[in-house]
Formats: sequence, C-alpha cells, structure tokens
Amino acid sequence: MEKNKIVEANEKIAQGVTAGFQKIQDAVTGTYDRIEDGVVGAYEKVENAFVERYLAKDGETLEEAKARLKGQDTRKETEAEA
Repeated sequence: MEKNKIVEANEKIAQGVTAGFQKIQDAVTGTYDRIEDGVVGAYEKVENAFVERYLAKDGETLEEAKARLKGQDTRKETEAEA
C-alpha cells in the first residue's frame, strides 16, 4: 500500500514535469519562429530594395531582375564545372 502511494506520487510529479517542459518548449519554439520570420522578412526587404535600386536594368521589374541574376548564377556554376 505504501509503495502504491509512492508510485502514484511519482507519476503525478512526472506528468507535471513533462507538462511544464512542454509549455517551455512551445514558448521557446514559438518565440524562435517569430524572430526568424522577422529576420527573414527584413532581409527580403533589403534584398529587394538593393536589386531594384542597383541591379535592375531600365524598365525591368524586380522579378525580372531576380530571374536574370539567378540565370547568370546558374550559368557561372555550369561554366565553372566544365
């Protein structure tokens, strides 16, 4: 009988610790995701502004400039491998 009480108490403690850990893990992961989204969003804004201002040719849209630049990168990689 005494052993059952100890086992039950131990199980309750284990459940409490597991639930607490899960809450902390969810909070940390959620915070990381929000920070990551903010950083990636800020980087994309800076990248788009740079491409639009310095790398786009006259009359070229942002998407067209990015596609052209990406095409140049793949062409350079192909030439380097040959």
